[in-house]
Amino acid sequence: MSSRITDGLNFLSKLTPGRMLNALKVLSSFYVSKLSKRPVQWGLPVSVSIEPTTSCNLRCPECPSGKREFTRPTGMLQNDFFRSTIDELHKKVAYLIFYFQGEPYLNPKFLEMVAYASGKGIYTATSTNAHYLNDANAKKTVESGLDRLIISIDGTTQETYEQYRIGGDLKKVLEGAENIIRWKKELKSKTPHVIFQFLVVKPNEHQIEEVKALAKRTGVNEVRFKTAQIYDFENGNPLIPTIGKYSRYKQDENGKYGIKNQLLDHCWKLWHSTVITWDGLVVPCCFDKDATHQLGDLKNTSFTELWQGNAYTNFRASVLRSRSEIEICKNCTEGTKVFT
Repeated sequence: MSSRITDGLNFLSKLTPGRMLNALKVLSSFYVSKLSKRPVQWGLPVSVSIEPTTSCNLRCPECPSGKREFTRPTGMLQNDFFRSTIDELHKKVAYLIFYFQGEPYLNPKFLEMVAYASGKGIYTATSTNAHYLNDANAKKTVESGLDRLIISIDGTTQETYEQYRIGGDLKKVLEGAENIIRWKKELKSKTPHVIFQFLVVKPNEHQIEEVKALAKRTGVNEVRFKTAQIYDFENGNPLIPTIGKYSRYKQDENGKYGIKNQLLDHCWKLWHSTVITWDGLVVPCCFDKDATHQLGDLKNTSFTELWQGNAYTNFRASVLRSRSEIEICKNCTEGTKVFT
């Protein structure tokens, strides 16, 4: 049985009757909203992204965290707040992503929080630059019950890797991945499902085949290629790849670049998922990196009340009315991972 199938079966095993019923409610409300052009929301989110920290050790050029450009504060998700949030949502939420901005392993309580969510039977995932996957952390990661570990590896040589992962050390990344694989074997664990994620940009596009071979040698479960979100793209950008399949942007007859995706006036993310910052702010999706569209604050309001509240309802209504008028939607492309 392939590792992807095993991972898929693992996720399905987390779908309790309550979570399946909730997912059906969410899906139904999305289609009712899409057809009626009126925001209707039944159920609670199927997927939640929660941010362990905004801090990061790298300085990637298209990342607000890496560029230190946030206007919102930098901080660490607190364990007690996290637990109270999970206690409210765990009977409905099937998928928990420990990532928004920043490097999760910089939060000293990160793996304790993973273990708590795993104990509630939620499928857990995170994305890391893998610089902190030393032997001890690798063992704790496997023991935590983490279901999916995405390792960002945007080059197969240090020279290429550091062009985007500024300040990064490819050797540490590979050692971290190897530590995880070794501890999975030692502990006879099928999890986490380990993914090499390769953000395709012009400086590394020549290494696409090489990273597949590297992943095979390292023993990770799969490779995924992701297109890069670029903020200043209209007049071209040295990061835009030449291979069209891996670019979010295309050039028009006037030499200007535009986003490939058509901005349809609906968005599945607004119905099935949510994003919670380290300090309890709720924002629409992962494109609102600086939390400019705050839909509520969990320090003051329960999530259920907030999810059905006026701010969320009004934002969903604006998406159904004209998504192109919302700034964070203008550079949005859903489905930007390329499976191999």
